[in-house]
Amino acid sequence: MNILDKIIFDKQREVVLKKSIIPVSQLENSVFFGRETISLSQKLRTSSTGIIAEHKRRSPSKSVINHSFTVEEVVKGYENAGACGISVLTDGKYFGGSLDDLLLARASVNIPLLRKEFIVDEYQILEAKAFGADLILLIAAVLTREEIKSLSEFAKKLGLEVLLEVHNQEELEKSIMPTLDMIGVNNRNLKTFEVSLDFSKQLASQIPDDFVKVSESGISSIEAISELRPYGYSGFLIGENFMKTDNAGKAATEFINNLKA
Repeated sequence: MNILDKIIFDKQREVVLKKSIIPVSQLENSVFFGRETISLSQKLRTSSTGIIAEHKRRSPSKSVINHSFTVEEVVKGYENAGACGISVLTDGKYFGGSLDDLLLARASVNIPLLRKEFIVDEYQILEAKAFGADLILLIAAVLTREEIKSLSEFAKKLGLEVLLEVHNQEELEKSIMPTLDMIGVNNRNLKTFEVSLDFSKQLASQIPDDFVKVSESGISSIEAISELRPYGYSGFLIGENFMKTDNAGKAATEFINNLKA
């Protein structure tokens, strides 16, 4: 069983437990459930930088990245830096995140928030909406085409956008459907954790222009973005590069300013 299989196994058990504790009606009555969401895809289409900055405390591959910031400090720093959107990891066991991180982020900024999570059930999409997310992530590697279809349709009914993450052509081919807004290519192999921008380059021409193209993971330099732009990418998800510094907001500001220069 690889790390991804373990995460999904644990996630399915976690969802069953949460469903038994917090009823759907409680999620639907939350303060944020009725709010109008902000479109990340529209922002990326018109942005000159396309940066989606990530709040991430740790990961299975890197262990602890940073525990010294508060969520509010990080996300306000990202918003002030000019990020198009913010990705908030909410998985607890493997990434040290929580839905409270999403809630605090929503209370602190007014730009699109992605709930970065291993979604396997509609219940998690209701949680995303209830805790202030504007979009969700679906990972093609762990979902069937039917699951991607039903989960993305459910998200759209709630007014949430959908970022679909793929790693190879097989995942991309099974996933393309009109209920997606953005297609992200993860440059990290989730089974080996090897990182290469070639993943994004190889798949770029296979992604229809109807979708905003996003490149995720392993982007740590202006040069990497310059390399990927000619392939049609307008979104770039950056996490560890900012989070591993002493001041994530300052690091993001410097990066985005250099990108504009």
